Amino acid sequence: MPELPEVETVRRGLEPAMVGARIDKVEVRRADIRFPFPPRFRERLTGRRIEALTRRAKYLLLRLDGAETLIVHLGMSGSFRVEDATPGAFHHPRSKDPKHDHVVIHLDNGKVVTYNDPRRFGFMDLARDDALDRHPRLAELGDEPLAADFDAARLAALFKASRAPLKSALLDQKRIAGLGNIYVCEALFRAKLSPFRPAGDLANASGGPTKAGRALTKAIRSVLEEAIEAGGSSLRDHRQTDGELGYFQHNFDVYDREGLACRRPGCGGTIARYAQSARSTFYCPVCQK
Repeated sequence: MPELPEVETVRRGLEPAMVGARIDKVEVRRADIRFPFPPRFRERLTGRRIEALTRRAKYLLLRLDGAETLIVHLGMSGSFRVEDATPGAFHHPRSKDPKHDHVVIHLDNGKVVTYNDPRRFGFMDLARDDALDRHPRLAELGDEPLAADFDAARLAALFKASRAPLKSALLDQKRIAGLGNIYVCEALFRAKLSPFRPAGDLANASGGPTKAGRALTKAIRSVLEEAIEAGGSSLRDHRQTDGELGYFQHNFDVYDREGLACRRPGCGGTIARYAQSARSTFYCPVCQK
C-alpha cells in the first residue's frame, strides 16, 4: 500500500495540472471501486474549479469551489497519470493497463487526469468542507509527522507511559497519521532503536523527550523527506503521475534485507525479520537497542 511519501509524491505531481483548473467532464467507468461512488458523483464534480490539493495522512484532498472536497485514497494499487489532450502535446507513456482506468477527469486547461486501480482497493468520496474533519476516514487521524509543530516534545507526549512495542505504537494511525511499515522500519534503524522496546522510552519521568525520542523524531522526518525527494518507493504498484517509478527502495537500510549485512559501519550485524502485529519488521539486532 502506498505510504505517506508515495501519496505526497502523487500530490506534488497532480498539483501543477489540477489546481486552478475547472473540471469540464468526468468519466466514471464503473459503479464502484472499493466502495460505491457517492450520489451524483459525476454531476457534483463537473463544472467545479479545483482550488487546492492537499494531503492528510495517506489521503489526497481536492478542495473544490462550491465548498466540497474530493477525498481520494489510493488503496493497494491506485495511481494517477496526467496527459495533455491539446493537439500535438506530449503524452507520457501509459502507466497501466487501460482496462483498469476507472475515473477520467478532463480539465479546461487541456489536461486529462486518469485514476487507474487494478486491485480496486482505493476509493473516492465527496464531503462538505464544514464536515470534512468529521468524515469517518479522517476524524480519528493523529498528528502529521511532517508538520512544523511535530517535534520531540510532541512525540514524547504521544507515547508517555506506553508499554506497547515501539514499532507497533508508531503504526497507530490515531497517534501519528501516515506512517507505514516501510518507513517506520527505516526510521528506527536510523535512530538505533529496537522495534521491541517500550514506546514510553521516548519520554522521561517528567514527560519530556529522551535522547531516544529526539533521535527518532529526527529520523522520521529525514526518512520521509528523502523518500519524497526520491519519488517514493516502488515495490509493486507505485508510480508517479508521469508513469515513472520511485526509487527510494534502493536506499533501504533494513526493509526487505533479511539475511544481509547491516550497512552501519563497524556494526557487523545481520538484518533480521520478525512478524510483529501482522507485519514484517526488519531490523538489526546488533545496533538497534
